[in-house]
Formats: sequence, C-alpha cells, structure tokens
Amino acid sequence: MSVSPALGADALAEIENRLAAADRRLADLYPGEDGRRQPVHTVYLPADQFVTGTAADWGHRALAAAGEAGGLARLAGLLGLEDTERLAELVEHKLRSEPIEDLRLDFEDGYGDRGDAAEDADAARAALAVRDAVVEGTAPPFIGIRFKSFEAPTRARGLRTLDLFVGGLVAAGGLPDGLVLTLPKVTSVEQVEAMVFAVEELERAHDLTPGRLRFEVQMETPQLILSDDGTVPSARLIHAGRGRVSSLHYGTYDYSASLGIAAAYQSMEHPAADYAKSVMQVAVAGTGVHLSDGSTNILPLGDPENRLAAWRLHARLVRRHLERGIYQGWDLHAAQLPTRFLATYSFYREGFGAAATRLYNYVHRVESSVMDEPATARALALFIHRGLVCGAVTAEDVLSQAGVDEAQLRSIALNIPLNTPEGSHV
Repeated sequence: MSVSPALGADALAEIENRLAAADRRLADLYPGEDGRRQPVHTVYLPADQFVTGTAADWGHRALAAAGEAGGLARLAGLLGLEDTERLAELVEHKLRSEPIEDLRLDFEDGYGDRGDAAEDADAARAALAVRDAVVEGTAPPFIGIRFKSFEAPTRARGLRTLDLFVGGLVAAGGLPDGLVLTLPKVTSVEQVEAMVFAVEELERAHDLTPGRLRFEVQMETPQLILSDDGTVPSARLIHAGRGRVSSLHYGTYDYSASLGIAAAYQSMEHPAADYAKSVMQVAVAGTGVHLSDGSTNILPLGDPENRLAAWRLHARLVRRHLERGIYQGWDLHAAQLPTRFLATYSFYREGFGAAATRLYNYVHRVESSVMDEPATARALALFIHRGLVCGAVTAEDVLSQAGVDEAQLRSIALNIPLNTPEGSHV
C-alpha cells in the first residue's frame, strides 16, 4: 500500500517562512572561518624598545639561547620531542626567516605611565618605526599596538595614543596589511561598542575604507565571562563589534588576580583559566574570530637548570593549548621562541601523517577503516593548513602525503571553491 506524503509544498513553504529569520541570523552571526592567517604567537614589548631590526634581533637571541643548551636538536631531545634533527632544521629556518609572527608594541602594562609628553612622542615614533620596518621588509606579518584601556582613569590617554599611532601611519604612507590594534582590560560590551565608534571616526578622519580598522579584545576580567545579569558578555561583545573584533586574547595574570588567585598559582593551566578559555572558545566558535591563550612569566633565564625547567614548562603549556584547540599564545622574551616553535612544530608534525592519510583517502575516495564526512575532512585540512602556514610542514610534504596542492588544501580547509580568488591563495 502506497502512502502519500503528508507534508507537501504548502507545509514546506510555511516551515521555510518560519525559519527564514533564524537562517539569516545564523549566516550573519556565524559565518565561519574567513581565511585569515592566525599567527601562532604574539610577542609583546614596550613600545619605545621597537626598532626596525627587532624581529631579526629576537631571532638571533633565540638561536643564541638554544645554542647555550647545545643547540635546537639537543634542546628538542631534552624536551622529549621526536625527529629532533628535522625539527631543529625547520625551527632554525623559522628563527632566521620569521622569528616573530605577530608583534605588539605595548603602551599598556609593559610601558606604564611616563607622562603625556613622553607617550605622545613614543606613539608618533612607533608609527614611523613600524612604517620603516614594513618598507624595509623587516616587520613581522602582523604588527600593531596595545594602547591603554577604556577604563575611566586611562581612557583619554589610550584614545590619544591610538589616534596618534593610526594618524602617524597614514601620514607616513598608509596602514600595513597586518595592522593589529589591541584593546586591553575590557570590562563591558559597551567598551567594545565605544571602540567601534572610535575606529569609525578614525576611518572617516583619514579617508580609510569602512571596516579597515579591526581590533583584538583582551579578556582579562571576570565581567566578560559572566555578567551581573547572568549572561555571557564574551559572546555578546563579538557581535557588538559589528565585524571588527578579530580575536579574543586571554590575559593570564590580570584575570587570575581579579579572582583572588595567589600569585604562586596564577597560570595558564589553572582550573579558573581553563573555565574562562572554554567559555571564550564556545563564544568564538563559528564566528571567524580567533582565540589566543595567554603567557607564562617563568622565563628561561639564569643558570642552566632554571633555563631548562622554564623551557620545559613553556613547551608543555604551548602543547597544552594546541591540544585544546587554541592555536595562539603570548611570548614575552626571545628565549621563549625556541620552545614556542619546537613545541608547535612537533604538534603539527606528530599529527601530520595520520591527518594526511585520512585526507588523501577522503579526497581520492580510497576505502579505509575510517569513514570521514565533509566536516571532518575540513578539520583535517585545516589542521594541515595551519601546520603549512607556520612552517611545521612543507608544501612538498602535503602534496606527497595528502595528495593535494596548496590551493586544494586551502579550498577544503575553508570550504571555498577552487575557482575563486579566496580558494586559490594560501
């Protein structure tokens, strides 16, 4: 006996009508990955210390620090990593060619209060130094400033520094492609809305393309994890940013201190830190906004025993946030760069073989014991793509083991058709 469908065209039309608004909201608020490169780390240094050769100098200092431990290969072995010679070769190349992926000239905690005249002069000088570094080809791919917060005592000073820096860049020839602005110590969604207004005004004043200025939000206060009305501002502020919030950065020490955690126990791996970052991770999911872990202030300095202990801690913390799906962190000293890249490269290289095989089987329709779906294939491709972009694996590795070239890999990872500009550029 045949049964006629009960849900016909009229029912479908009604359901489409009922869900139209929800469909639009999902597409608008959760557009997914936008293809932007995410740096594996952000380096902070006082703004007045930046010169055009800063990145190269940090690379040299990082290699010298590793050299004191017997070299990168020996350090990798001391950290318990595998394939130490190849790992050391790749990391040495990184430290010589791109030792800093993202650099923030700090006018906040790392700079302090030096008076208006000094900060005005340093903001103007910073703009010229950044422009010179971009022109000379010595600037990291991402570079910008962290200005003082929008809390009442520092609001005017922070805005003035932001204004002078952006204006100085425009006057010196234009904004670098990798410009990043960091708004610290945010305590309310309203501060994000105020920042949107500020950058809109700067765009109008300097005849910039609307939307050109985006910014990071530093998550350093409990008010952004849970508000007084029980809602989660971490999620609301992303959308209040109207497409201008580029990433959320966890601030280890300010956040821990605000919860009353004793200084000796303030850490990226404290349960309170994990809770905050889990909330942030859910908030950014599907939005295209990046997420960054914080820093450790235990530096590899002093005698060999202290250096090795600090390196082991740093490498473990880097690996920890990578395993938890947070692909960026902060570094505070050049001697942390060896373990940043050794731990990061090891993470991607250890997972590369299995991911490449599964992606090969999916793309080339090879029958295997794992039946991956399109969403999983995208996750596999995105993992490999991250490793490729940071230098942990090579294009030759990808082609030989995953059976796809760089354009195909990016297309699968970002779900972008190959015949579009976005899909053909790594």
